[in-house]
Amino acid sequence: MLSRTADHLFWMARYTERAENTARMLDANYQLALVPQSDEYAALGWRAMLSISELAGIYAAAHPSMTSRDVIAFMASDRDNLSSIINCLRAARENARAVRGSITTELWETINTTWLDGQRMLADGVLERDPCEFFEWVKFRSHLSRGVQLGTMVRDEAFYFMRLGTFLERADNTARILDVKCEMLEQRAGALAQPLAQSLDYYHWAAVLRSVSGFEVYRKVYRDVIVPERVANLLILFANWPRSLAANLDELRQIITHVRNARSAPVQALIEQLHADVRAAQIGDILRGGLHLWLTDFLARINELGSCISRDFLVPLAPEEPALADTQPLPPASAQSQSQSQSQSSGQPHAA
Repeated sequence: MLSRTADHLFWMARYTERAENTARMLDANYQLALVPQSDEYAALGWRAMLSISELAGIYAAAHPSMTSRDVIAFMASDRDNLSSIINCLRAARENARAVRGSITTELWETINTTWLDGQRMLADGVLERDPCEFFEWVKFRSHLSRGVQLGTMVRDEAFYFMRLGTFLERADNTARILDVKCEMLEQRAGALAQPLAQSLDYYHWAAVLRSVSGFEVYRKVYRDVIVPERVANLLILFANWPRSLAANLDELRQIITHVRNARSAPVQALIEQLHADVRAAQIGDILRGGLHLWLTDFLARINELGSCISRDFLVPLAPEEPALADTQPLPPASAQSQSQSQSQSSGQPHAA
C-alpha cells in the first residue's frame, strides 16, 4: 500500500475517534457543571480539560472568561479551533475523500453524512438547546463508523491502518480523560473545605466513568461504591474492557504484526515495551508514584509511538515539527492539493 494512502486511512480513523473522545470529555464536564457548586470550582473542570488538551492558551486568547457555554462552543463548533469536534469531523471526511477507492461505499457515506449532518445540527442551535444531544450524536456516529468498517471492509492493510489509528487515538484520549481528574484534584487543593471536597468526589469519579462508558462496567466488575483506585485500575489495567489502556495496547500489539515491514522494528519494540510495562504495572505502585506523573509519561510514550508510526509507515512529519506535534490537529488538505507539502497533504496534526 502507498504510504500516502495508509496515511489518509490512519488519520481518518484518528480524527473520528478524536471527535468522539472530545464529545465524551465535554459531556462529562457538562454533567458535572450541573452539580451544585461554586462558579470558581465549576471553572476548574473546564480549565483542566483545556489544559490537558493543550488548548488553554488558544482559548484564553479568544475568550476573556471561563464559562461552560464558551468552552463548549470552542471545543465543539469553533471553526478557528483546529481541535474542535466539527473540524475533526471535517478532517475525517477529507481524508476519507482522498482515498475514496480504498474504502467501501457504506463507510464513505457514513463519514460524509456525519460531516453534513453535524453542520446542520450546529446551524440549528443544538449546542444552545441541548449540548448533551449533540455529544450523544457524535458518539453514536463514531460507533456507527466503526461498525460499518468492521462489517464491510476486507481485513487487508487498509483495514488495519484504520484500526491502528483508532486504538492509538483511544489510548491517548483515555489517558487524557483520566488525567483531567488528576488536574482538577491538583487545582482544587486548598480551594475547598475537606467535607465539601469529599462530597463532590463521588460525582466527579462517576462522571469520569460515564465519559468512557464505564459506569455500568464498574458496577458489574466491582459491585461496590466508586473508589478512585478502582476507577484508575479499570481505565488503565483492566484488559477485558475495550477502552482501557491495557486493552488498547493489546490491540496495537496485534495490529502491528499485520502491517509490519522492513523498517518497522523500532515501532514494534516501542509497542512491546509499552505493552509489557502496562501489563506488569500494579495500581498501588502507580498511585504511590503519582497517577498524574504516570499518565504524563504514558502520553509522552504514546506520542513518541505515533511519531514513529508516521516515520516508518506513513507520510512522516516534517523535520521541523516537534516530537509531540500530534496533540494539535490541522485539517488535512483535500485530494486536489496533494502537490503541497507532505505535512499538509497527509492531514497530520501540528503544534499550534
